[in-house]
Amino acid sequence: MTTKERYKAVTEWFNANMPVAETELVYNNEFELLVAVILSAQCTDKRVNMVTPALFKAFPTPEKMAEAEVDEIFNYIKSVSYPNSKATNLSNMAKRLVSVYNSVVPQTMEELTTLAGVGRKTANVMMTVAFGKQAMPVDTHVHRVSARLGLTRNAKTPLDTEKQLVAGFPHNILGKAHHWLILHGRYVCTARSPKCLSCGLASVCKHHIAETKSKQA
Repeated sequence: MTTKERYKAVTEWFNANMPVAETELVYNNEFELLVAVILSAQCTDKRVNMVTPALFKAFPTPEKMAEAEVDEIFNYIKSVSYPNSKATNLSNMAKRLVSVYNSVVPQTMEELTTLAGVGRKTANVMMTVAFGKQAMPVDTHVHRVSARLGLTRNAKTPLDTEKQLVAGFPHNILGKAHHWLILHGRYVCTARSPKCLSCGLASVCKHHIAETKSKQA
């Protein structure tokens, strides 16, 4: 199977079996989504969704968060991973959002990545989820699943993975494909003990096919 054929097969399977694929983060506006995505770095969406209701109630706007002390923000997010650095990032992000962007979350990669705590992945998430642009955010799930399936080859970094996936998937479904790969990695193609026997993509998965041949040899 060629890489092009594998992309076609994967796309067709997901379209049939996961027609709706969206973020599992809970938010009401672009600012809340930005905060949630910053908090989700190396942390589960489930955990983030547990802390954000109280956080958003205390700091519902960029202005309110910008006015808060870092320790105040920390008290609301202390159960997520790296709470100290994330509290500092949220404070600095909110201050810049207020002072530079008039409290409006910007929509470009260049502008978003000037905000504290916002790297390429977070910016891509904002562009595709908040603003409906076609982008391919790459987290550990996307990196792992795309490599196992055979959608990427020798991708050493998230940017390598992003470039190959952007080239492989039709441009108009990049955002949805991002969620397909994340959700598949979260619930089926897990880092440890992937559920290959119940995976609908096993027949086209490069990793599974290679493992099966190895066991038969």
